[in-house]
Amino acid sequence: MGQAVNKSTYKQNRKDLRIRSKERQKKIRTLMWATGGILLIAIILLFALAPKPDPAEFDFDNIPTLGSKDAKVKIVEFGDFKCPACKQFVEDVKPELMKEYIDKGIVSLSFMNYHFIGLDSKTAALAGLAVYHQSNDEFWKYYQALYEKQPDEREAWATVDYLVQLAKDEKLNIDYDKLRSDIENETYAKELSDQMSRVRPLNITGTPTLFVNGTKVGGSDTLYWEPVKAAVEKALKELDEAGQ
Repeated sequence: MGQAVNKSTYKQNRKDLRIRSKERQKKIRTLMWATGGILLIAIILLFALAPKPDPAEFDFDNIPTLGSKDAKVKIVEFGDFKCPACKQFVEDVKPELMKEYIDKGIVSLSFMNYHFIGLDSKTAALAGLAVYHQSNDEFWKYYQALYEKQPDEREAWATVDYLVQLAKDEKLNIDYDKLRSDIENETYAKELSDQMSRVRPLNITGTPTLFVNGTKVGGSDTLYWEPVKAAVEKALKELDEAGQ
């Protein structure tokens, strides 16, 4: 009889243990869900309340600029003259920028170098700077021609001879002998180095990368008109709300 009672008690104890174990697991799951929810809310609040990074600043008086100096929205492009994606930006996005904003004095476009594709990317960048220091207007003709006539990026095409001949072919109103000398002597190497020094602090990882009133627009968003237009309109809206 005593043995039967012990078995019954044992079974009941096992049942009670299972019930308590399930209740404990339920409480743990509830606590985990609650903790996870609180953590998620904290992360959301952290991102929402975190101060936005200060807009990047640029010396617009000393970089090639297309459009009005008084434009409300200033775009800076970091590019490599050997970059096929930059060519796409010039062919697909820049014409829309010109028509909708730049020609109307609303937006300006400036250019800075981020040469990384090949050793001759640096040569092309030096050529661009050399043309710019002779004439801002002629730089933009050269810029357009470099991209429109861009050979395969895998070829080391940006030689001194090619770069000088391209300027001649485009009938740029500059001194071609000075252009050649400036490229060969790397006259603007320090200026190019200064531009390259901005790449890492601004977290630029590829070309083209745009800064619209100091706010970065990168990746595939730079290759299509709609994302670039949205960034411009956002900048205009912010200026309007600030009464500027």
